[in-house]
Amino acid sequence: MSSDEQGAVEATEETFTKQVLESSKPVVVDFYANWCKPCQMLAPVIDAAVRKDGRVGLAKVNVDTQQNLASDYNITSLPTVVGFYGGQPVAAFVGMRAPTAVAQFVKEVAEKAK
Repeated sequence: MSSDEQGAVEATEETFTKQVLESSKPVVVDFYANWCKPCQMLAPVIDAAVRKDGRVGLAKVNVDTQQNLASDYNITSLPTVVGFYGGQPVAAFVGMRAPTAVAQFVKEVAEKAK
């Protein structure tokens, strides 16, 4: 299980179930592509919001290398961010968001565990 400097894990088809669906806490999943400029701009905002909240995990899925996962969750636009809890998607947004909106999204996902 690889992780970047912020503690996000890079999820693959082989690891997604364990890292995301079977997680005991909510997980925010950032579906991205390396060529996607909005994805590159949003990534540090998501990382910061998840770190600040502390109640959720963060996984990243590269849609170019994990096309089946992208298809499974109907990812057609980037960036797409999906919150999972209990093995199910519980919230999502598509496109850029302001840091305050991302923080609110992370809070909403975290509160699904209550």
